[in-house]
Amino acid sequence: MISKIVKSGLTRRTFLKSTAVTAMSAGLPGASLAAGNTIRIGFLAPLTGAVAAWGKPGLDGCQIWAERVNAAGGIKLSDGSYSVEFVSYDNEYDPAKARTGATKLIREDGVSFIMMLGGDTWPGVQPVADKTGMLFSTLLPSDLSPDTNTLIAPAEVHPIYNVTGVEWLAENKPELKTAVMCAQDDALGLPSVATYLAAFEAAGIEMLDAPLLFDPATTDFAPVVTRLISKDPDIVCLDTCYSDYVHPIAEQLFQQGFKGQIISCTADFYDQMIAKTSEEFMEGFVFQFPDFDDPALNGDNINFTDPNGFYAEFNRRHPGQWGAVSWEYASIMDLWKAAAEKAGSASPDAVAAAMKEGKGKHAFGDADWWGTELFGIDNALVGDWPVVAIEGGKARIKDFRSIPDWYARHGDLLVKHMKAYDQMWDQRS
Repeated sequence: MISKIVKSGLTRRTFLKSTAVTAMSAGLPGASLAAGNTIRIGFLAPLTGAVAAWGKPGLDGCQIWAERVNAAGGIKLSDGSYSVEFVSYDNEYDPAKARTGATKLIREDGVSFIMMLGGDTWPGVQPVADKTGMLFSTLLPSDLSPDTNTLIAPAEVHPIYNVTGVEWLAENKPELKTAVMCAQDDALGLPSVATYLAAFEAAGIEMLDAPLLFDPATTDFAPVVTRLISKDPDIVCLDTCYSDYVHPIAEQLFQQGFKGQIISCTADFYDQMIAKTSEEFMEGFVFQFPDFDDPALNGDNINFTDPNGFYAEFNRRHPGQWGAVSWEYASIMDLWKAAAEKAGSASPDAVAAAMKEGKGKHAFGDADWWGTELFGIDNALVGDWPVVAIEGGKARIKDFRSIPDWYARHGDLLVKHMKAYDQMWDQRS
């Protein structure tokens, strides 16, 4: 499809213009919100398959976000108000399918912005972004490089925020001195391994073995867990394993009698893990993603409208499906909407410029556009991030920690470990 775009004589600028016209053609200048005045947003993420837990709940959250915004009058641009509509494409976490989906969303659906999970699918999409200038978002800043000018990471700073959980653990449980770690060997696992290694080193926690990198096709985790706990660690770190791995690993840790601390990037659907193990076993499990009924999210620092109401509505519609990404794509849309209204336009260039003016209203507080040292470009919105622990069968925020403050003190360690795993932007490109 892209070759057809190029052969047709469309340049990046004329393509952008035609895309904007397509989007704007649904609305009449000066018209109030009405049927037909619609801005379309692309949702290009895994909706099926092993990584669907980081796609489908996000789309479900976006539908709630859209209903809220449309009921409140829509998105107000210089020529009137527009309703918002999400157009989804299931990329099945496959780069080729992601590329096909990006092209379809732009050429056939006329979207003004595309949200992605990122990771292994971004290389498939980047040529489309380069040729069209479409604004994309990723939940994985490790996708960023100086060559990704139209890619932003405004919600999640994976995997850098994982340092906050280790830092909190070291301060609150100083008796924990040793750790082991496992992860799937892919674009999600490796940068997270480097980050956790830096965080453990900064905290003075000894790694008893090199990180155990398992094949993403692994289904039997008994040998993985047997090897992990063979050195009797105080901490088992699950890195950024997918939910389909976190659950059987936790179950194996329970069955093989591990009594120590577990730390993980995510604990999606932790109620199912409790059911497979026990509330006692999961007590104190540390991770990075809160439930949005948490009282700590009602503070003045939070830039997410009515988090408790959003959480209640999500769970009413999708019981048992709340996870790490349920709110993140909706949070990105808060930033996109504010930028579009500030610019008075939904065009990708105008929204991107408005979004990056000054501090950003990140869900967990005001934050700065950051990242040149690690990603080669300041396209990641970075500030505070919560540390969450399971207490009495329920996730609760224990603290908010500053990622930039940690980096100011230990950034050299992060760079060292990122280089060791070939995860710096100039090693990935």
